[in-house]
Amino acid sequence: MGCGRVGATLAQNISERGHSVAVVDQNNDAFRRLPSDFAGKKVTGVGFDRDTLVQAGIEEAFGFAAVSDGDNSNILSARVVRETYGVDNVVARIYDPQRAEIYQRLGIPTVATVRWTADQVLRRILPLGSTDELRDPSGKVRIAQVDYHAGWVGSPLRRLERATGARVAFISRFAEGVLPDDGTVLQENDVLHVIMRVDDSADVERVLTAAPKEESE
Repeated sequence: MGCGRVGATLAQNISERGHSVAVVDQNNDAFRRLPSDFAGKKVTGVGFDRDTLVQAGIEEAFGFAAVSDGDNSNILSARVVRETYGVDNVVARIYDPQRAEIYQRLGIPTVATVRWTADQVLRRILPLGSTDELRDPSGKVRIAQVDYHAGWVGSPLRRLERATGARVAFISRFAEGVLPDDGTVLQENDVLHVIMRVDDSADVERVLTAAPKEESE
């Protein structure tokens, strides 16, 4: 739902991957953002209207993305799709970060546009920290990309886990994901992705962004 720049790009990407896709927007002119060879369905209507959703094929849908420019419309559409039609894979774009947290806890995955943009900017102007990549529906556990002090390079990932109490989900090495095993060692330029409790985030960042302490025998 929503054929703005994000919705049009998302729809085309899904179509190019070989999936069937329908785009819903109440403004018929919005479909001009789609390429001329777009193979999906275009449905003019309100994204939380049931007749519109049925016309778009919601009863057979695997997933639903609410990416219009209105928080209320996105949340309402996501809830109708989840609760009325039983679609499990639902996500809503939310501009208000506080509301995004509330709906995340209600079990509706959200993309908080303002927070995500702010995080990406911060990563480029501040030296060290972490950026959310995923949170569980309760908001208590997060996967985050975490910066680290150069002193950790050459350390086994198990050492990082012992020092922080968190777990290394995977690392990105030369733009490829690597699942760690007992012998995996952190290399220069590796991107570190860590699973941690939200309440422990500050402690994990504090440990990893400082030089490692000597481990006792």
